[in-house]
Amino acid sequence: MAIAIIVVFVLGYLAIAFEHPLKINKAASALITGVLCWTIYMVQGADPHAAGEELIAHLGEIASILFFLLGAMTIVELIDSNNGFDFITRRITTLNKSTLLLIVSTITFFLSALLDNLTTSIVMVSLCSKLLQEKEDRLWFAGMIIIAANAGGAWSPLGDVTTTMLWIGGQITALNIIKQLFLPSLAVCILPMLLMMYRFRGKKLAPVTLPDCTPAENRDSRVILFAGVGFLLFVPAFKTVTHLPPFMGMLLALGVMWIITTLLHKQKEPEVAEKYAVATALQKIDSPSILFFLGILLAISAMEATGILKQLAVFLTDTLHGDHRIGIALGLLSAVVDNVPLVAAAQGMYDLSTYPTDHHFWEFLALTTGTGGSAIIIGSAAGVAVMGIEEIDFIWYLKKISLLALLGFAAGIAVFFIQSHFVQ
Repeated sequence: MAIAIIVVFVLGYLAIAFEHPLKINKAASALITGVLCWTIYMVQGADPHAAGEELIAHLGEIASILFFLLGAMTIVELIDSNNGFDFITRRITTLNKSTLLLIVSTITFFLSALLDNLTTSIVMVSLCSKLLQEKEDRLWFAGMIIIAANAGGAWSPLGDVTTTMLWIGGQITALNIIKQLFLPSLAVCILPMLLMMYRFRGKKLAPVTLPDCTPAENRDSRVILFAGVGFLLFVPAFKTVTHLPPFMGMLLALGVMWIITTLLHKQKEPEVAEKYAVATALQKIDSPSILFFLGILLAISAMEATGILKQLAVFLTDTLHGDHRIGIALGLLSAVVDNVPLVAAAQGMYDLSTYPTDHHFWEFLALTTGTGGSAIIIGSAAGVAVMGIEEIDFIWYLKKISLLALLGFAAGIAVFFIQSHFVQ
């Protein structure tokens, strides 16, 4: 059974990777892969009823991610449709692409620590689409946004789901993880950024022509921008106070944004008001990307349910015999397999008596699994979202961005080792 599921997963992964040559949408490949993996588990498993209950349990976790993604994408689309991003683009006056990359990367790195890497990547890619007219430039910037968002999320207990898992599980404390991982995470971001800035040296942006707006339209766009960003920042705070899953805060934010947009545009003509409505924004978001995410997570959850990931973690432990080697292997593996079940498997394998709270193993695991996913575009939630928004080809990312991401990954590990040696 395990071999059959692995074969199906690998074939599905290849179909996703070669989406353009095959001319088959990646969402279709992902959905088929996810369903087939669970079908094999259900048919060949000893207890179909138990397998069905496992599927429902995993589907609940997957749905929480999808609803979060749906809410975040809708809020960003609302800001965009109301020209909210124009308020920011008017204040970015540089026409130098290298300088713009520096600005975008810096904002992404710090914003992802406050929000999370998924939401931040959606916001920043949408912003860059307003500033960059050439498709190739947008793809390069999108690649850097993925790296910066994942790096920024790794050092914050709210920035990446795996760091949050370790925080909630008691493996790390908030202040210590910030102190220990800020510099390594910064190195993960800085090295690829500098190399990419060198690529864009001397290149100029075409001036962005923004539409003329009336004072009332400017007011409305500012209200939507600040309300939207404010509610996105509200989500992690809501989670911390209520202990409800993040998607609940996101759905609350979307509901309030729905009311705000309705009140802002209720005096307008129905045809005009419809343009700014939440219902219209829901039609514009990239639904195939959400289905793609669903299929990928279903396939990975099937591998987790069958114990394949657990066996893999045990194999790595028995083979590598070293905390740092295991952390690096899990980090690189997180580029292929979702980092959430990998970290969950590690939490199950090693209790706090083996590695106590704030042990360097947990800190290193947060760094590697949080940033290793940047090496492949579908290795992180941020990558999956950006892939859908900008329609980035899997192979293009592999050729152009993966090496930069791996260099940043190595730089972060090096800084972690240096810091651990000299700073106790």
